[in-house]
Amino acid sequence: MNQHVALITGGAKGIGRGIALDLAAQQSKIAICYRTSEAAAQQTVQEINQRGGQGLAVRCDVSDPAAAKALVSQVEHEWGQIDVLINGAGPYHRINLFDETVAGWNEMFDGNLHPIFYLAQAVAPGMKSRKAGRIISFSMANADQMEAQPDVTGHYIAKAGVLILTRTLAKLLAPYGITVNAISPGFIDSGSTPPQELAAMTKRIPAGYIGTVDDTIAAVRYLISQEARYVNGANIQISGAWGI
Repeated sequence: MNQHVALITGGAKGIGRGIALDLAAQQSKIAICYRTSEAAAQQTVQEINQRGGQGLAVRCDVSDPAAAKALVSQVEHEWGQIDVLINGAGPYHRINLFDETVAGWNEMFDGNLHPIFYLAQAVAPGMKSRKAGRIISFSMANADQMEAQPDVTGHYIAKAGVLILTRTLAKLLAPYGITVNAISPGFIDSGSTPPQELAAMTKRIPAGYIGTVDDTIAAVRYLISQEARYVNGANIQISGAWGI
């Protein structure tokens, strides 16, 4: 699957941006979705074009089901199809469960879990008609452990839900040649966490070091390749053995 048409939510910065630039080197067409990071999104599109791809930045709140559907329609109208959907967007905050607000609780599900459902419903018809497609969503490295999480409860439950939704979509879409998989990062130096905080986490990682965006890109590159055509419903942990 070279020269894909890809839609990446959260593609303006961090891991999403890295994936977009990697796809650009394959002369792919990449639409990145952002909510507030307009300058970063435009810079990413510029770099996509410089690397041989075609970039498109769209401001969209994919937690709104109508907006998510419109985003897919816009990209399909622009380029005819969507071959790869990367669900990279997802808010995060740390707060004790009993200090959490209703709005904060809902934000974790509206941002991390619900858009995967909305976007999968929207891209599935086109992928099914072509008998091909790749959907990749991001969970977190210990979400499959079902551990107590007093300070990131909503986020953690949403990320566990990502794994269940991934497996369900995989089972429904496999008959059409579509694969649906999850990637679960641990501590990754993606630019969103202060270096001193990452350094403090190093001692908790069995591998002894922090992962890079390139580690995650490598997993995405594999999952969208023909070599991974029979990999469906999987969860790849990118964590140096943390969280298992």
